[in-house]
Amino acid sequence: MAARSHPTTISSPLLLAVVFVSGMTTLGVEISASRLLGSFFGSSNIVWANIIGLMLFYLTLGYYIGGRWADRSPDPGLLFRLLLIAAGLCAFLPFLAHPVLQVAASALSEINGALALGSFFTVLLLFAVPITLLGCVSPFAIRLAINELEHAGKISGSIYAVGTLGSLLGTFASALVLIPTFGTLQSFLILAAALYLLALYGLWRAVGNKAFRWLWVALLIAILTLMRLRGPLRPAPEGFLLLDETESAYNYVQVLADRAGTRYLHLNEGQGVHSIWHPTERFFDGSWDFFLAAPYFNAPPFAPEQVKSLLIIGLAAGTIARQHQAIYGDIPMTGIELDGEILALAASHFELNEAAMPSLVTIPQDGRFALRQLNQQFDAIAIDAYRPPYIPWHLTTVEFFKEARSLLSNEGVLAINVGRTSSDRRLVDALAATLQQVFPSVHAVDVPNSFNSLLYASIKPTSPSNLQANLRDLPADASPHLRRILELTVRSASPLRDGGIVFTDDLAPVEALVDSILLRFLFSQELETLRH
Repeated sequence: MAARSHPTTISSPLLLAVVFVSGMTTLGVEISASRLLGSFFGSSNIVWANIIGLMLFYLTLGYYIGGRWADRSPDPGLLFRLLLIAAGLCAFLPFLAHPVLQVAASALSEINGALALGSFFTVLLLFAVPITLLGCVSPFAIRLAINELEHAGKISGSIYAVGTLGSLLGTFASALVLIPTFGTLQSFLILAAALYLLALYGLWRAVGNKAFRWLWVALLIAILTLMRLRGPLRPAPEGFLLLDETESAYNYVQVLADRAGTRYLHLNEGQGVHSIWHPTERFFDGSWDFFLAAPYFNAPPFAPEQVKSLLIIGLAAGTIARQHQAIYGDIPMTGIELDGEILALAASHFELNEAAMPSLVTIPQDGRFALRQLNQQFDAIAIDAYRPPYIPWHLTTVEFFKEARSLLSNEGVLAINVGRTSSDRRLVDALAATLQQVFPSVHAVDVPNSFNSLLYASIKPTSPSNLQANLRDLPADASPHLRRILELTVRSASPLRDGGIVFTDDLAPVEALVDSILLRFLFSQELETLRH
């Protein structure tokens, strides 16, 4: 028996367009939300899981509410009014979220885990109403489109197919075009404007000139667009000057400078310094300096002139490369960096260019993919691509280290910068155990006054006594800094522990391990000690 028909003034093409644009907006907002939060909390699996999980929950509510709403009042005008409200909220979302995220930034700098987590979920709660309203669209559209039950399957399938196509476009357009080109806040505004224009047209078709009462939403979006032009996404901390910022396909990037003229590269939540530069200084007593010690684990006598080439995976703005240039001269160096925008900023703000570093070749690609394209040999490989809590798992496995080993010379040494806490070395233990599956000797050094350790893995069997002997035998004219860093490396050596997890391409639970370490740290006595 045919279902009871209902009056409608909405055409099928317009209805499908509404479903398409609402699907595009939903996924576009979700991708933009990940970048909005990623600027303060990073982009680890746990962040993504919460974003996706809560967005799906809001959509579930929307499907349920929309279906019941449409049965009670199958009015096209109501559907378009709901979309106009959703458009206004999508435009306003980042501005509502921003003060909360500023609180989160302060909480992160003060290592206040409870406040940071509270801020994170408060921001996600702000998405509840607009995403729920967008979830109402598909069941509402199905109710409006179905007049006869014999066509219900075909109509429902068409609507869900078109909505999914819109979601695909929203995903790729946001990640690959909108955010890299316009930034996170402007992406919200563009998506909101597209939804608003279609909804206003649809409401005009449904109710006539009464639709123009909703022009206040357009005014809101215009005002918010002008507000966006006034300042950076995240202001510079006190005592620092913001020189530049950009949003790439991978990161939110800031270049900061202090009063002494030192420049710093910050990514995403801004809690770590990923590169550092000064007009005259090259060495900063950081983890970068300790990569210089890698070749001296070889059997003595090992002289500085034996270091003739270097590969860096995780080049960032080139601190490691500049330090090796200062010690070893213009030796051939290859630097791999996933994010091309970082390389562009490094060229303009950190002197990472052909004039300053003529022997450096930069490759803007994924570290493992680029590694497989290389066929030359290197005396040292420096891996500085681990940034807890988001570590590229495919750069931690037995198979990856075998590929890296194949590019090392006969006396080559690989060095990795690994995060830890004072009491939890499980990530260091796991990577050491993984390296020991590939290299005959692995050594650990804890960088003083930091939460970093360096692991050194050598092609030949080596021992810590080699480092001491090579330090003793350094030529008198060797760099004072090289001598100092070797002394620090000898003093900071740390014994390896057994029992670490071995990461493979088949099973590499890196993020689960890192999340566990961070949670333990947040609720540990060690954190209380740091606060005081």
